[in-house]
Amino acid sequence: MSGAASAADQQPICADRPGKATSACTVPVGHWQLETGLADWTVQKDAGERDTSLVLGETTIKYGISDSSDVEIDLTPWQRVTTRVAGSRESASGIGDLNLVYKQQLTLAGAPLQIIAMPVVKIPMAKHSLGNGKWEARLLVPIAYSIPKTSLSLALTPEIDWAADADGHGHHAAMAQVASLGLAASNKLTVSAELWRQWNWDPAGTARQASADGAVAYLLNNNAQLDAGANFGLNRETPDVELYAGYSERF
Repeated sequence: MSGAASAADQQPICADRPGKATSACTVPVGHWQLETGLADWTVQKDAGERDTSLVLGETTIKYGISDSSDVEIDLTPWQRVTTRVAGSRESASGIGDLNLVYKQQLTLAGAPLQIIAMPVVKIPMAKHSLGNGKWEARLLVPIAYSIPKTSLSLALTPEIDWAADADGHGHHAAMAQVASLGLAASNKLTVSAELWRQWNWDPAGTARQASADGAVAYLLNNNAQLDAGANFGLNRETPDVELYAGYSERF
């Protein structure tokens, strides 16, 4: 094993899950990393309608191409959405859309403040009952700060989106922000709390979502991590509850 690979193995895995905040780190050069959502379930109730979503196996495959950058593919092999209203039930299932991601570290490795530039392109692959069938793009700028002499860390993930219009005839701007506080409770266990907001300026009407979220991550070893979390909607436009669990491994 090379010296670079050995040094990477000595550092604990840094995954983008759990939580909605994105980690300000990249996969070590020459390494692969898999981050899989074992199950993700959401429910939203409003005016007699009950919508649920179940996603199984959503996986991000990452590869470190330099000391400060990686490339990623995010895919969803199976999902199901179900709507129940007035005694009727409609359901659709299948594969999800594909996301291509590039992550570039903008700050020096090991610095207390870390900043990443992360463009994302969505390739429509889901059928129309599960997706909008349109190409879309996002730019995320994950920011992380380790508070000196504490086990606490702060993270922000500002995001600007080029999103498809609801009527399918153009694109518009959307924006999201995540603020996260993390606590390293031990060498293996990390807990975090987040506030998330999203603003979607669709010509058909602006939508605003918000949630309060919590998550835990447990290191099995330096190269493997288990996680779980729960998100709670703070307004009617946001799913009431989202529960999920996942696994990440570096090779």
